[in-house]
Amino acid sequence: MSLKFRVLLCFLCIASQLSPMLSRDAHALEKVALQLKWTHAFQFAGYYAAQQQGYYQQAGLEVDVREVNPQASGFSVIDEVVSGRAQFGVGTSSLLLERKAGKPVVALAVIFQHSPQILVARKKSDLQTVHDLSGKRLMLEPQSDELIAYLRSIGMADASMKTVGHSFSTQDFIEGKVDVMSAYVTNEPFYLNQSHVDYQIYTPRSVGIDFYGDNLFTTEQEIKQHPERVQAFREASLRGWEYAMAHPAEIIALILRNYPQRFASPQAQAALQFEAQQMQALLRTDLVAIGYMHPGRWRHIAETYASIGMLPEGYTSDGFLYQVPQERNNQLVYVWISLTLLIAVAIATLALYIYRVNRRLAKSMQEFKDQSLRLKLLSMAVENSPASVLITGPDTRIEYVNPQFSKETGYSADEVFGKTPKLLQSGMTSPHTYASMWANLNQGKLWSGELINRRKSGQIYWEEALIAPVRNQQGETTHFVAVKRDITERKRVDEKLAHMAHHDSLTNLPNRVLFFERVQYGLVLARRQQSQLALMFIDLDRFKPINDNYGHAVGDAILQEAARRMSELLRESDTIGRIGGDEFVGLMMDVGSVAIAEQLATKICHALSLPFDFAGVQHEITASIGVALYPYHGEDERSLSRAADIAMYHAKAGGRNAVRVFETHMKDNYLLADTETRILPVASPQ
Repeated sequence: MSLKFRVLLCFLCIASQLSPMLSRDAHALEKVALQLKWTHAFQFAGYYAAQQQGYYQQAGLEVDVREVNPQASGFSVIDEVVSGRAQFGVGTSSLLLERKAGKPVVALAVIFQHSPQILVARKKSDLQTVHDLSGKRLMLEPQSDELIAYLRSIGMADASMKTVGHSFSTQDFIEGKVDVMSAYVTNEPFYLNQSHVDYQIYTPRSVGIDFYGDNLFTTEQEIKQHPERVQAFREASLRGWEYAMAHPAEIIALILRNYPQRFASPQAQAALQFEAQQMQALLRTDLVAIGYMHPGRWRHIAETYASIGMLPEGYTSDGFLYQVPQERNNQLVYVWISLTLLIAVAIATLALYIYRVNRRLAKSMQEFKDQSLRLKLLSMAVENSPASVLITGPDTRIEYVNPQFSKETGYSADEVFGKTPKLLQSGMTSPHTYASMWANLNQGKLWSGELINRRKSGQIYWEEALIAPVRNQQGETTHFVAVKRDITERKRVDEKLAHMAHHDSLTNLPNRVLFFERVQYGLVLARRQQSQLALMFIDLDRFKPINDNYGHAVGDAILQEAARRMSELLRESDTIGRIGGDEFVGLMMDVGSVAIAEQLATKICHALSLPFDFAGVQHEITASIGVALYPYHGEDERSLSRAADIAMYHAKAGGRNAVRVFETHMKDNYLLADTETRILPVASPQ
């Protein structure tokens, strides 16, 4: 096959990839339906923006955005999409359960990084806990499985609540027709604040159940039959969400104008503004792009459901997450990368060809000029490529780098010529990665993977690399061509999300899931070394009135300062965690004796009794601390947690601001009937 024919074939292949994008606009608008999970609200602002700004039309789509009639009995968003009456829908994490039940739903994108679903209960006292809801009338809306998971995870059986259908009216709660109702933190609190009803919010996030919310989904059949339509709808919707969150006032005016009957109340605009403000903390557009979903978090959601029997153990959601094709704004970049690689190979082959032709056949000067012109054109394409390109000889010494390489690494072309790519190595890439790379290249195969390299400035960065060997007709390797792009920012986002999944967002302390993972590990270590460890339950006394009287900003500042004080008193091997509200837990490894554990707990108790000074006002709180030791008070995390919790409540009952070490006789005097269920830790992912 001639070189000219090979180059032409490469360009034809690339053109075939671009042709669907160029021809889409020539088709008539396709009609599709998006089924919302609730009535029109700012909760769905991105889809309204995509219509208003023409993003759907530009994608070749005419979208019917349908709201739900709250009074429609038995209505299911998932059934609407699975049946084909709508092509797309908005759902909760219950999509996983529906997938297990045999419905071929596929998650396209995540809108809320944190679910807005909460439980709202009538407040009876400052000491009220979620366990006080046992036996109460609960108004629960459909697709509230994460709330059911929340209640089950703390030991409240389904039968302990008197569940009734949701009327979708806060007035029923205000008038006392029900005691508890499922709600959205972005919506119902606004109306409850207007009514002056004293209420309490309970969120699954307080026990480590941090699920995605308002997930855009479709079906396997839709993806199989209309892949381009699915991709176009997803991209246009996410563009709409980006616009909506950047222009909330404009979208609120649009909602009021388009749905005047739905928002006829004088409070409508204020309610929508409240909703938009609350959503900022749930979407986290400051941290991740709208639509981003992490497979690890979906795995964690499945494991949480499995831990309370709502999914089988080890359930894998194969095919549940949409495999995003090359994003349209990135597709041209990837085409450029592919093109660059092909051009680089062509350059090497062409250079060798010119050398042999000039040496052996002494082609005419005109032919030489023609070949030089081709080489110049190809070189210009590589020089202007948005990807970093590096070409070495068979000895891996660098012969060429493009300007993007110098921009990303800080090395000029003169500084790297004749050297090997080892000058970029940071020492942090696994030796197995390099072994895999050379195993492929030595066999003449393409290799792709991730490398951790170091810039000239010393800064560490991540690269996604595509490396190919170039061989001549005799099968000898003449060059290696590497096309790379910087993925450092993407890696940082992944690390932040992993950190968020295991740490309390306010205090940055380990959350319930991570803390009890460390307890499990500590118990294994203690058994192996025949040492002792201590578990502390720490509850701040009379913290709730500070929130009520001075606001949550002061309350949050006190919690952060309390976390700092406790952390400073512990050793490096110990752990302080926050498991919800004003409740903390402590793990002390190799304590030696009961007296040592009690002494450290007393230091923490004293540190928390010192005044907290904010904005010139001194706030005084105290702490009640319960201590249990392995192996004297329990040999596993459940029995130790129960013992520490019992001791903590004896500290409270004895007047607060005290430390109590568990004693056997305390069991008989423990007054809380739901102790066993209250303190059991959430099962951690394996």
